[in-house]
Amino acid sequence: MAHFLGVDTGGTYTDAVIVDEAADLVIGKAKSLTTRADLALGIGRAVDAALAQSGVAAADVALVSLSTTLATNALVEGQGGRVALIFVGFDEGDLERGGLIEALKGDPVVKIAGGHSHAGVQLAPLDIAALEAHLRDLGPQVMGFAVAARFATRNPAHEVAIRDLIRRITGRPVTCSHELSAQLNGPKRALTAVLNARLIGMIDRLVSACERHLASVGITAPLMVVRGDGALISAAMVRERPIETILSGPAASIVGARWLTGAKDALVSDIGGTTTDVALLRDGLPEIDPQGARVGGFRTMVEAVAMRTSGLGGDSEVHLITEGLLGGMRLGPRRLIPVSLLASEHGPMVHAALDRALASDKAGDMDGRFVVPMAGQTGGLSPRELTVLERITAPMPMAQVLTTRLEIAALERLVARGLVMISGVTPSDASHVLGGLDAWDASAAEKALEILGRRRNGAGERFSTEPKALAQGIVDQLTTQTVECLLEAAFDEDTAFAGESPEVLARHTLTRAALSRHRGVIEFTARLGVPVIGLGASAPYYYGAVGTRLGCEMILPEHAGVANAIGAVVGQVSQRATAMVTSPGVGRFTAHLPDGLQSFTDPEAAMVAAETALTLEASRRAKLAGAEDLRITTARDLRSALVEGQPMFVEATISVTASGRPRVAHAVPEEVEL
Repeated sequence: MAHFLGVDTGGTYTDAVIVDEAADLVIGKAKSLTTRADLALGIGRAVDAALAQSGVAAADVALVSLSTTLATNALVEGQGGRVALIFVGFDEGDLERGGLIEALKGDPVVKIAGGHSHAGVQLAPLDIAALEAHLRDLGPQVMGFAVAARFATRNPAHEVAIRDLIRRITGRPVTCSHELSAQLNGPKRALTAVLNARLIGMIDRLVSACERHLASVGITAPLMVVRGDGALISAAMVRERPIETILSGPAASIVGARWLTGAKDALVSDIGGTTTDVALLRDGLPEIDPQGARVGGFRTMVEAVAMRTSGLGGDSEVHLITEGLLGGMRLGPRRLIPVSLLASEHGPMVHAALDRALASDKAGDMDGRFVVPMAGQTGGLSPRELTVLERITAPMPMAQVLTTRLEIAALERLVARGLVMISGVTPSDASHVLGGLDAWDASAAEKALEILGRRRNGAGERFSTEPKALAQGIVDQLTTQTVECLLEAAFDEDTAFAGESPEVLARHTLTRAALSRHRGVIEFTARLGVPVIGLGASAPYYYGAVGTRLGCEMILPEHAGVANAIGAVVGQVSQRATAMVTSPGVGRFTAHLPDGLQSFTDPEAAMVAAETALTLEASRRAKLAGAEDLRITTARDLRSALVEGQPMFVEATISVTASGRPRVAHAVPEEVEL
């Protein structure tokens, strides 16, 4: 009998489940607060509690699989370490495309000569000498490097040479764009490489934390990690390609939703502390986004489930809009530490600061807000940022940290680097005031909401004089924004609205009128045509109102709060290798293979050679990722043109996928005849 351990590390909670594989049953589950300063603590508490509840011995765990939203959250919130981009053969205009400048956030870029043509022929020699001087200066200032060379997917030689040089001179992690995607579009590949490099430190800390605790309790089973497309890969592989874990948690939640409910057609909506993730199940399977995962405003080249991720969660920042006579409210996209949670751990300090703010007649912008130091690298910080960071020696009121308004920008930079977190009012606090949640300090939440309600709108009136009224307004706003998330996904998937903006349609006056069952000279009625599967620990509290608003069936499975952890251990390992076959001239065909270019005089021979090489490469990756009993599937995407009525080969994309169940511990090797 095999027992599997699934772990999901989110922004607020870390979940663990024990699944009896033979019986398809959850026999143990637990939640623990995610401890960002030392992730092993939160992981350990959840794992130990789940093992204790299940009665399964650590030595009997045959497989461990990890999903996480940390990478997704970091991109949504604009966080991550400082990196440098080595940009080879591109011009200044290429930096402006695909959101690359926004993703860099002022991090250094080194542009050097080099690159190849679309046929894989070198356009200019690689200027290694110019790069060496830059690397000696940049090495101490950044945590990693991203390398993107022109047409590297057709010939990766320049990226490989630069990777080797960076490792020799700096010892820092390096991400090459051709290793993440076989597609064209250099700036978009560069963006994906930058984001990957920025996430390496974070995911390495997570995997190391999980491995440390597993070793300490005697679990020797292989550790797998969920990719953004729901497939599993080994922990060793994910350390080099952490970008593949964006949408890991959401992908695991879809797999978990299908396993828990058996539903074939439904919208799956997973609310966490930081994000709400929505995807469509069609015939029991999610779609893979052909354009690459989209997270936090960035469109990457990472294959992932077709998922809409919004910066809306139980711990989203509450923004009061003071413009206009009546003002308004908006939630997210940044995650805060709820005041009620901070008070449950640092009660005397939090209550003293809240009481001081309540004793004053003036409503300050920093009242009811706190700062909390986090672990991380400080390279590349400005003197002002370092000065602010040095003051934050423990959780403390924000007003105690900032001496001038000029330091606000410095604090925001520290938050973006993940070195500091802010605590303030969130929907979780509102839920504690209303009695929907009771895990943390409700009295601190009530004080914080009273302070927030003192702020004034354009008419000079307070937003609220009663904490419960403001709390209800916050929960209602969460309902409104969740409905918008679901409608965006629905309009995007409904072919009748192809070409229209789902964001506009979801918020259109007619849509709102139809959902409200408007009855006047014109009558409107609308409802969601598929059920919604609500996942997340807080879904039972928030999603009843969402289902009512959308007029649809709301499915809340028994283990909705740990669906991600369940999905982590019921998936498959899958690796795909892709290559191009091009025709640089009449009667000439080039296969762009993982180990270089090969020329042929026949297109079929070139494609067969590509399939053979890709089968070896996909199988190698799948075995490295932890798979056994591989299944191989091959696909060809041919492009041709009619010339004098006859089809002429233009190019072909060859893909080979190797998939299988992950290797588990305690397997008995087959006997081999010698």
